Amino acid sequence: MDITTIIGLIATTAVMLLTVLSSGSLASFIDIPSIYCTVGGTIAVTVTSYPLNELMLFVGVMRKSIFTKTPPVTETIATLVSFAERARREGILALERHMEEIEDEFLAKGIQLAVDGTEPELMRSILTTELDYMAKRHSLGQAICGTLATYAPAFGMIGTLIGLVLMLQTMSDPATIGPSMAVALITTFYGAIMSNCMFLPIKDKLKRRSEEETLIKEMMIEGILSIQSGDNPRIVEQKLTSFISPKMRRAIVEK
Repeated sequence: MDITTIIGLIATTAVMLLTVLSSGSLASFIDIPSIYCTVGGTIAVTVTSYPLNELMLFVGVMRKSIFTKTPPVTETIATLVSFAERARREGILALERHMEEIEDEFLAKGIQLAVDGTEPELMRSILTTELDYMAKRHSLGQAICGTLATYAPAFGMIGTLIGLVLMLQTMSDPATIGPSMAVALITTFYGAIMSNCMFLPIKDKLKRRSEEETLIKEMMIEGILSIQSGDNPRIVEQKLTSFISPKMRRAIVEK
């Protein structure tokens, strides 16, 4: 699980609560009809914007992207170099005996293709296509989060307009203007909170996790092709470390 997502959401909630409690009563910021308008309206219009199968896919993408930890790049390099050493020493067919050690389905599929003697270009095409579709699934998650972030402030504004209309109908009683105005503005507050404290940060996290996973899978493709071509393990390592920063390369060399 990516602990930073949980820490960030808890910290943001704590900051908001401290701000509210330092300024007044929490009860002043709770209005059930405003929650219906902002939360319900945002979810309803997002459901309208996407087909059911994409919304169902979004749930899986969110869960996997946030709660599934991407293995470190250095760990992936070490795994591929160890497979290169085995292939060099025992032959590439010997890798089939070590398939159960591979937890990543993408890497297992690539190694199996290499063991089966698949042509390099065909193997690259198969793995690249799978990588492209993974990126599309991830971009769908980002798009739906972006839609939620867009509509939350919009429904906050709609709620404020509804509140202003109702307030103007009771202008004959000056005592009700202040409380009615406060309630009218709460929906805008809810919309801003939902957009800026939840949906936009999660969208950024999904984008970052997608970039990390794409980089690791691109490394896997190059590593598998290099192993299949019979490269020396040190050459495999050199090829893979070209994907990472000089600082991380030094850390691998020093191990």
